[in-house]
Amino acid sequence: MPENLYSSINEILVGKQLSISAITRELKGIGVNEHRLIMTGYLRALRDMKKLEEIDIPPSKVYRIIDAKVDDTQADLYSLIARETRHFDYNTALPLAVYVVTKILDRPVFREELLRMGFTPKSITDHLSRPDRMIMESRNENIREYSSGITRISIPAADPAYEAEPESNELLGDASCLLIKMLRFSLDMSGLTPRTKRTTIADFG
Repeated sequence: MPENLYSSINEILVGKQLSISAITRELKGIGVNEHRLIMTGYLRALRDMKKLEEIDIPPSKVYRIIDAKVDDTQADLYSLIARETRHFDYNTALPLAVYVVTKILDRPVFREELLRMGFTPKSITDHLSRPDRMIMESRNENIREYSSGITRISIPAADPAYEAEPESNELLGDASCLLIKMLRFSLDMSGLTPRTKRTTIADFG
């Protein structure tokens, strides 16, 4: 195992959240060829050492740098979405992420953005092929204008974008929970909540 493996993984994960397979593939691209099982153990060790955060987004686990400094709002948004959608069922997490981000940014969500939230190309394709899918590829006539107007991250020229299907009460309820958790996580609420507040299992959801 190369001595600079940790540094190489860090460089690969800057501003990204990737699965074990994606990390292994990226490493191979820079000449570091390690077996997937070895990489699995190594990444879990980094997780246990609090160097990486492991996010469970079935059917994959994705990894991100815990102490990475985020300098822009969009990347922080993706991290927050990834952090909170992991508490939802897989088939709910993707449409929920699409719905919430479209509401926050007032535009469709590009595939590149979903990848930054930890979703994989296969998971997106699989969901779109489901008869009960809850997202659809956007047909917004301004889609290329939206794409070229995004300057904080790089959106591939032909990247598809997505919108949520007609809103359901269940989706709206989950979105409300997600937004409240994101707001709670983003704000300093010290001195605003009583010390005697009862903690329930829902607070850890």
